[in-house]
Amino acid sequence: MKLGVFSVLLGDKPLGEALDILKKLGVEAVEIGTGNYPGDKHCNLTALLGDDTGAEIEAFKREIDDRGLMLSALSCHCNPVHPSKERAEEQQKVQRDTILLAEKLGLDRIVTFSGCPGGSVDDKTPNWVTCPWPDDYLDVLKYQWEEVLIPYWQQEVEFAEAHGVDKICLEMHPGFCVYNPETLLKLREAVGGKVIGANLDPSHLFWQGMDLTHVIRKLNGVIYHFHAKDCIIDPINAATNGVLDTKHYSDEINRSWIFRTCGFGHDTKIWKDIVSNLKMCGYDYVISIEHEDSLASVNEGLSKAVAFLKEVILAEKPGAMTWA
Repeated sequence: MKLGVFSVLLGDKPLGEALDILKKLGVEAVEIGTGNYPGDKHCNLTALLGDDTGAEIEAFKREIDDRGLMLSALSCHCNPVHPSKERAEEQQKVQRDTILLAEKLGLDRIVTFSGCPGGSVDDKTPNWVTCPWPDDYLDVLKYQWEEVLIPYWQQEVEFAEAHGVDKICLEMHPGFCVYNPETLLKLREAVGGKVIGANLDPSHLFWQGMDLTHVIRKLNGVIYHFHAKDCIIDPINAATNGVLDTKHYSDEINRSWIFRTCGFGHDTKIWKDIVSNLKMCGYDYVISIEHEDSLASVNEGLSKAVAFLKEVILAEKPGAMTWA
């Protein structure tokens, strides 16, 4: 396994300077945002794809290669099935351009969200269903999956495969149709093939009450990328109001849960169990740090996460079982 970082946390710095910081910290890989929700501070899709000479792409690759780093993924998290046609088309274009750039870079994976449509053709905003009753909600789910989500992703998978991207890593995130292992596997089966997989981010699953050991085993062979991010559930607020919480992330003291950097959420034993189960399930790729801890600065949150995860990651290949 390699330790990586999602570079958006250093978006206030040029790519080269950001990579120098990561290299100094001992990071081995970088995940770069290409637009949509992550922004494009370190990757100008228009410039990279618009240069027929290939010079821009070669320069981009050199920034990473010359520092001995690897590019783990291009990330364009978005809602590609947004009920607003204009917003959907905007975000879909960035996602397709991201696939085209991955092809030119020889990269086989991108990271994004499944998206969430409206509840009907007349809706203007997304509608995330969390319960089966009244029956209207089941009608919404039927419309979203059968008329929007599955047809869209069938076409997107075909496009990705045609351009050498055989791993679309969907981050399971509440608010979108794919938010847990069950919904991820449902979409993967519905569109056929092996292109749809997971960008596994424990933080979004912990607060829903999931055990990451069980999640990883359920997704055996389907995990294509991994975000190292944690969260804590507030024992007082959650016990009073439950874990569905719409208060702003900055209202930490009143929220039922908040994001934390690795080392300030679940303990070392749980993270060692996560890494060990990833290994057992054949995931030996990048552990990419995503910093969204509102209690820690970028510098401190990142440096402490790197130090913590270096003690957790199993970086070497296991040797022969001389004892068996």
